[in-house]
Amino acid sequence: MTPTSPSARPFPSLRRAALLAGVVTVLGLPAGCGGEADGTTSGPRQPTTAASAPDSSSTSPPSDASASTEPESAPGTRCHTWELRAWVGRNNPGAGQRNFPIVLTNTSSRTCTLYGYPGAAFVDASGRQLGPDPEREPGSPATVTLAPGDSAWAGLSYASPEISGARTAEPAALLVTPPDERDPLTVKWTAEEVPVAGNESEISLTVFQAGTGA
Repeated sequence: MTPTSPSARPFPSLRRAALLAGVVTVLGLPAGCGGEADGTTSGPRQPTTAASAPDSSSTSPPSDASASTEPESAPGTRCHTWELRAWVGRNNPGAGQRNFPIVLTNTSSRTCTLYGYPGAAFVDASGRQLGPDPEREPGSPATVTLAPGDSAWAGLSYASPEISGARTAEPAALLVTPPDERDPLTVKWTAEEVPVAGNESEISLTVFQAGTGA
């Protein structure tokens, strides 16, 4: 038999070396794909939500929606326009003045409050304001609590036009806005012409107080 030549013997060693190198290469693949030393996977991490955080239910503040709606239905908060009916009482003349009570009655099923002055404006049939905005008489506002069916009144006054000589107009209605509200209530005006310009044409308002002003 022909003996194996010495140059053919190294092949087994080279084959083993190549196999070992392949194993090392395969084992090294995770480190190049985003893996970490602690064995975590290379996929994206899911963020921790408030629901899965420990004790999140005891530390999370209430939502804005619940915080804003609760005072609206709680007893003792201010009266809103849609909870009130407006009307004007009889004239109580005196010393050349015309004096009318503006009355707001609570028509809702809850107790509410008024504080301060009403907004008021005389308007014609087209809704255009007649004369300047009323002025506020000095006063000390106090909270008026209205149970369902209760009323509060504020005074509306102006100088008698036949005495002052002011220019007048006949309003179709008086718009009355409750304190801290934006939407007015419309009251048909049937009393008389009111001053809108000229001498002593100012109209004044007083703060709300309990009752109807009768």
